[in-house]
Amino acid sequence: LNVIICSRISLVKKSAFSYCKHLSSRIMSTVTPSSNDEIILDRIGNKGIVTINRPKHLNALNLDMIRKLYPQLRKWEMDNTMKMVIIKGQGDKAFCAGGDVKAIALSGKSSKLSEEFFREEYRLNNQIGSLSVPYIAFLNGIVMGGGVGLSVHGAFRIATEKAVFAMPETAIGFFPDVGGSHFLPRLPGLLGLYLALTGHRLHGRDLFKAGIATHFVVSARLKDVEEELMRLEKPDLNSIDKILIKYQEQWEADYKKEFTLKPFIGRINSAFSAETVEQIFSNLGKDTSEFAKTTLESLKKMSPTSLKLTFRLFKEGAKMSLPECLKMEYRVSQRFMMNDDFFEGVRSVLIDKDHNPKWNPPTLEQVTDSMVDSYFVPLPSKDKELQL
Repeated sequence: LNVIICSRISLVKKSAFSYCKHLSSRIMSTVTPSSNDEIILDRIGNKGIVTINRPKHLNALNLDMIRKLYPQLRKWEMDNTMKMVIIKGQGDKAFCAGGDVKAIALSGKSSKLSEEFFREEYRLNNQIGSLSVPYIAFLNGIVMGGGVGLSVHGAFRIATEKAVFAMPETAIGFFPDVGGSHFLPRLPGLLGLYLALTGHRLHGRDLFKAGIATHFVVSARLKDVEEELMRLEKPDLNSIDKILIKYQEQWEADYKKEFTLKPFIGRINSAFSAETVEQIFSNLGKDTSEFAKTTLESLKKMSPTSLKLTFRLFKEGAKMSLPECLKMEYRVSQRFMMNDDFFEGVRSVLIDKDHNPKWNPPTLEQVTDSMVDSYFVPLPSKDKELQL
């Protein structure tokens, strides 16, 4: 309605221009958070705006935020007048740095928080992946773990030069979840397995090069992109894509630069095309390059249990749909809550910050196939499983 008013008034030259400019600023001001809510849900005409509003915590996702966002997305999905959803993080440091795993670890093994958090987070991930309404994520700043789950399953992911992607869960005794077993195997070659096991960070245009982002736009133009998207009367996949490509092409020289991992793709595909994690270690050990040496040193710091579970999840997820992957991941997540590595990993990285975890078991060889198999066994009762 606001856009229609603007187009009609534009017949009156000067005053119309001033009015439209004023109206545009009003539209954008309703999108800019002025609330203390941790997640802000706005509707402007036929468009929804989600703002993750925990900048002091790098927009980390907690259970209360999930419980607000999930029903709202369902409501918007069932409303045939709703045509587009934008999700963004407040500030320019982070889109979303992940789920609040520190709170989960501090709650202890006997707490129900881990059961509720992962169940409801994975439902939210599935909802995003099944939306018929175009869903646009502005990846400006850190996007890790749970933040990846809030974005990667949607139709459009716009990375800026400030974007920093990683799935660093093996370093905290966990695994790349939130649908990681679905999207990581679908990246080119074995890049996804490399990212999953090592937690390697990608920056800026590399998210676009890797296939994690669908478009690249410089951060200084994000507001312009948002304003133009908001002016679409009837947004659809094609009209949204045209706008994003237009802004992307303005920075062609930057987004067409070479993928920083391109020189190493051959080594990654060679080393990680193994039947076991132990064989990956062996392959890297035989490669005399500095890249292989650095990669092996990084992997040796990770939880052996996490590495083996992540490897199995990657192989299984390549054959599954997103809902199937999330159900599998939920089983595995609940088994991780029963062992020590997750709590020890979070302690060493996020609580005490000594970065000296004591993994149990401490070696790959001690993580047997039967131990890995046990993580995939159905949960004790059907009501304990993830229902989608």
